[in-house]
Amino acid sequence: MPGTGAARVLPMWVLPTWVLPAWVLLALPPSLAQPLPSGRRWVTEKEARFDTTYTDWVGADLINIYAFNHSVRRNRTEGVRVSVNVLSDHKDLPVLFVVRQKEAVVSFQVPLILRGLYQRKYAYQEVSRTLCQPQTKAEVETQHFYVDVSTLSLNASYQLRVTRVENFVLRTNERFSFNATAAQPQYFKYEFPEGLDSVIVKVTSAMAFPCSVISIQDILCPVYDLDNNVAFIGMYQTMTKKAAITVQKKDFPSNSFYVVVVVKTEDEACGGALPYYPLSKNASPDEPVDQHNRQKMLEVMVSPAITSEAYVSSMLFCLGIFLSFYVLTLLIACWESCRQQKRKGLLAAMDSPSLDTASLLGHARSIPDSFLGHAPYDSYGYGSFGNGSSGSTEGVTDSMGSAEVPYGYVGERSLENVAGRPRLDSLSSVEEDDYDTLADIDYDKNVIRTKQYLCVADLARKDKRVLRKKYQIYFWNIATIAVFYALPVIQLVITYQTVVNVTGNQDICYYNFLCAHPLGNLSAFNNILSNMGYVLLGLLFLLIILQREINYNRALMRNDTHALECGIPKHFGLFYAMGTALMMEGLLSACYHVCPNYTNFQFDTSFMYMIAGLCMLKLYQKRHPDINASAYSAYACLALVIFFSVVGVVFGKGNTAFWIVFSVIHIVATLLLSTQLYYMGRWKLDSGILRRILHVLYTDCVRQCSGPMYVDRMVLLVMGNIVNWSLAAYGLIVRPNDFASYLLAIGICNLLLYFAFYIIMKLRSGERIKLIPLLCIVGTSVVWGFALFFFFQGLSTWQKTPAESREHNRDCILLDFFDDHDIWHFLSSIAMFGSFLVGAGCRQHGCPLPPATPAHCRRAPLAPQVLLTLDDDLDCVQRDKIYVF
Repeated sequence: MPGTGAARVLPMWVLPTWVLPAWVLLALPPSLAQPLPSGRRWVTEKEARFDTTYTDWVGADLINIYAFNHSVRRNRTEGVRVSVNVLSDHKDLPVLFVVRQKEAVVSFQVPLILRGLYQRKYAYQEVSRTLCQPQTKAEVETQHFYVDVSTLSLNASYQLRVTRVENFVLRTNERFSFNATAAQPQYFKYEFPEGLDSVIVKVTSAMAFPCSVISIQDILCPVYDLDNNVAFIGMYQTMTKKAAITVQKKDFPSNSFYVVVVVKTEDEACGGALPYYPLSKNASPDEPVDQHNRQKMLEVMVSPAITSEAYVSSMLFCLGIFLSFYVLTLLIACWESCRQQKRKGLLAAMDSPSLDTASLLGHARSIPDSFLGHAPYDSYGYGSFGNGSSGSTEGVTDSMGSAEVPYGYVGERSLENVAGRPRLDSLSSVEEDDYDTLADIDYDKNVIRTKQYLCVADLARKDKRVLRKKYQIYFWNIATIAVFYALPVIQLVITYQTVVNVTGNQDICYYNFLCAHPLGNLSAFNNILSNMGYVLLGLLFLLIILQREINYNRALMRNDTHALECGIPKHFGLFYAMGTALMMEGLLSACYHVCPNYTNFQFDTSFMYMIAGLCMLKLYQKRHPDINASAYSAYACLALVIFFSVVGVVFGKGNTAFWIVFSVIHIVATLLLSTQLYYMGRWKLDSGILRRILHVLYTDCVRQCSGPMYVDRMVLLVMGNIVNWSLAAYGLIVRPNDFASYLLAIGICNLLLYFAFYIIMKLRSGERIKLIPLLCIVGTSVVWGFALFFFFQGLSTWQKTPAESREHNRDCILLDFFDDHDIWHFLSSIAMFGSFLVGAGCRQHGCPLPPATPAHCRRAPLAPQVLLTLDDDLDCVQRDKIYVF
């Protein structure tokens, strides 16, 4: 028989005890055609050679031992691979192969039985295993190892071949291709060269299935290279077409490691379907299934990771970008200060005490009082020009009459009487209910808020102290929410990261593994660092608002007319809440990217919902300061949104019942909010609501066909309902897997719709957008466009399995440190900051005053701020001439 070589056949009792372990089975020598006499057991020992195929057969009475030897060099590692193929079909009595080495023992049976999901069994007739290579201190050493073959079967034929593994040691930046199966795993060794502290092991394949596992293990024996034990030690991740693991030299004392590649028995872990498991009447359900040739072609390459200098330069780059906004803010503030000082000097030189104040508001669109059919205002009445007490009936009539005209700035009124009006002296505790519970005031609200055309003065009637306290609650509430929300989040993600580091299971977190740079215990430091922009720019926004509030309070202290009576009412509580939300978005986004997965995605989106909600509230507050939602009701609604986000992520995937319930709630909430906005809060949800709805339908649609009283509001609400009903229908029909992003899309669409409506109505009302706010809007829109481009690159997705998500991984694109999602973080933080400035208006712009302006109106404008406001053109317009929409 070929390849038998020299053999010695010895009876069992003459062998030394070390040759006869209790589990060793006997086999017939190939030279005997008949079994040996009963009661005799024999062992065949032969000297064997590499690269030679030995075809033998064994039985219950004999054991075959193959003795190999090879030279091992200290500075060179060669892999040794044992391949066997059992030709006989004895599933109940397998052939056992035991490889005895100097420092390790490897044993396996053939057919090899591996278990899959639900304890399914899969049998493999061909098995190959790479032997663990023991270390040597000598320059050259000859090492021996033995392959023992035994079985309990009467006879079983097999083939045995031992070879040296070419390219067992991987080289840096060199690709190597190989094949692997579930029963023929492969592993290779990599040694860190001098001066290299970190590498990225990249494994690719042209075929997605069969599913495989990539593992990084220390140089220890035994090597865990089967599907049922590969997760025992080291780092590992499942793979379809791509896998990448960053390995640091400090984690391996021997300065080397094994790259282990194992093909799984089933594809379910990689998102594939379970194989058909055949069952017959005569077959046992526990009978193993032969998977035949389940093979995968792979390619491995080890490339250097970035150096410590790249970490430093990337951090400095990140700091430099966002600190430049601080420098730019300071420069603009200094420039504005110099410009205002020059303007003060010019105004002092042009002082003239006897000119008409009407020139202050002498716009081309002003309409004379004689045209309106009533006398000029001779009392303050209702509105921001009141003296703090309830106005007269005449004042109400005038205010209503002034609103029943087409859009435009109406009427002219002197500011001389209000310029010297004393400021409210006390900021003592004032409750909003003290004002709202008066019966006459409630009647006045019905009169004022149901006018066809409202002015800001009509909705800015409450005491400034009341509104200041009301809107400060927004800031204190979100600060409290941030503390109680962030602390458990931080604790949880630290636990996630610890589990990843201890278990080595890199399927827990959905990183972009081709651009995940670890630092300390963090696996993807770059994704955390790129969130710095949210925090720094949010802090800058808070500082800008703080300066604006200080300057506004100084203007109130000196009874500045423009601060008291002109422009959009200034309230800062929502601005502080927006800045805090932006900072918290950065913190929680960083927490999410410590270990991104579907269970903690809500951390990344919770404050996005809050930012969208606060921005809509701020836009509404600009012209509806008295009737804007309270902080308690606003945050309660946002909490409900976050609740649905969590429920949708956990239970919404493919759940028709959930989508039906959510769509109904979405549509009902849209209708209720539309009613609230249309009637300015002057309606009640009680038992008589249906009767009143039928009455309105009968009188306005059946009895007479009349159009809506508030046309502009109706247009906005109809568009809003179309958008929201369409989104609800899309969710119900498509049922997207990423429910959190779908919910965020609803908020963003409503915000954009309201912002567009605000801009259109501002222009339609005869107002204008100045150059700098217009440039801010355009620039912010461009930045948003680029940001969304990088956001939709989709470098990973927890909607799929970890292996499928890695198919979307891509290399770094900026400084070899930041990926597309990091660029999204940079650009979106800048775009949010710009959006806040457009809506917030971080500068009290001075009005261009002609020489004819009276002295008390030529007071120096408020102290310089940083950027223009969206409504900067209204800073010198009286509030009873600014329309509400």
